[in-house]
Amino acid sequence: MTHRRCAELFEQAKKYIPGGVNSPVRAFKSVGGVPRFIERASGSRMWDADGNEYIDYVCSWGPLILGHAHPAVVSALKAQLEKGTSYGAPTELEVRLAKMIVEMVPSVEKVRMVNSGTEATMSAIRLARGYTGKSVVVKFEGGYHGHVDSLLVKAGSGLTTFGVPTSPGVPEDFARHTVTVPFNDIDAVKRVFDEVEGVCAVILEPVMANAGLILPEPGFLENLRELTADRGALLIFDEVITGFRLSPGGAQEYFRVEPDLSCFGKIIGGGLPVGAFGGRREIMDYLAPEGPVYQAGTLSGNPLAMVAGIETLKELRKPGVYESLRKKTEKLTEGLKESARKAGIEHRLCFKSIESMSVVFFTDRDVKNYSDALTSNTSAYALFFQKMLEQGIYLAPSQFEVAFVSTAHTEEDIEKTVEASELAFEEVARAFYR
Repeated sequence: MTHRRCAELFEQAKKYIPGGVNSPVRAFKSVGGVPRFIERASGSRMWDADGNEYIDYVCSWGPLILGHAHPAVVSALKAQLEKGTSYGAPTELEVRLAKMIVEMVPSVEKVRMVNSGTEATMSAIRLARGYTGKSVVVKFEGGYHGHVDSLLVKAGSGLTTFGVPTSPGVPEDFARHTVTVPFNDIDAVKRVFDEVEGVCAVILEPVMANAGLILPEPGFLENLRELTADRGALLIFDEVITGFRLSPGGAQEYFRVEPDLSCFGKIIGGGLPVGAFGGRREIMDYLAPEGPVYQAGTLSGNPLAMVAGIETLKELRKPGVYESLRKKTEKLTEGLKESARKAGIEHRLCFKSIESMSVVFFTDRDVKNYSDALTSNTSAYALFFQKMLEQGIYLAPSQFEVAFVSTAHTEEDIEKTVEASELAFEEVARAFYR
């Protein structure tokens, strides 16, 4: 497998783009080697600028639950392109997608479209502050909610990858309005409410998916719901990743816990840039033009993103979709465990999965929070990543990201991935555990 052209493109990119990439984790810094510059993709496969083929488990970091270039999405986009790409005015498409979201997500009575997950969380926080008249936000260590100034405190995603707990350029005055606590620690949240005045909201990924994959322990989400309601604060679920992936109604349907506000992205754009936030009617009506909290966006409700989202959600409503995704993910996870067992290192690893998401932590600790995740041997993961990539398996270039299964992944894809993992785990065992 050669990557001469990818290397040339990376060198050119570094002349014109900071770090040669437009999102830090793409630079492969935590795993080494040359980033793959993708030329085209279809179904579960991608091809880079050198013509190398990969089975893709990044899926554009989650939105491509139907795989690349799904025929229904492509057809809808082609038809919309001929009608125009942006109007800066309302469309029926916005209404249709909003209605679908309200019908599918238990807690959402109204929804506002935006252009990214970051915009969604930023706007939801502003709305929570405006609605409650309070300013302090509680978040969880390792939780990533986009590059919002006040939320870049002990954040996950690319920040976890590079070991940066916060970001220069964020004024201390912004950060002081954010309190961080360990995930799955309800007592820590209670202490915040007892000791800090003016908590307006608790925001979290109900399943943390930007510090690897960290599941909520039984009762944790339920206790958060009860606590925030008792203390007069809003509960915000960041479902940018889990929304429409764990179930048609996201994590809140899956765990049967309804937040006050929810943030979405990824899947509702069908691979195009999009975001949304929604919640109870009385809270959402606090937004302009109905209420005093201002939020706006020229490209919000972009017709291309709307049609892609509509077609994606239509596909996800079909019978058996989530059962199929779950079975494929279970087969992948069990296959990887067996490969690790053959290499003699299963006890050195922590496997986590839920529905169509999974991760292998290179630690022997059961990962229940951010601190546990940080015990991972990132050098071992980097070697595993490279050995899988050499065999045509494209995983996330970071220990602290998730592998996504799509409806386009086949039994053959899973089998080939498991087969490749036998060699990869053996190489890791030889290099780090013998």
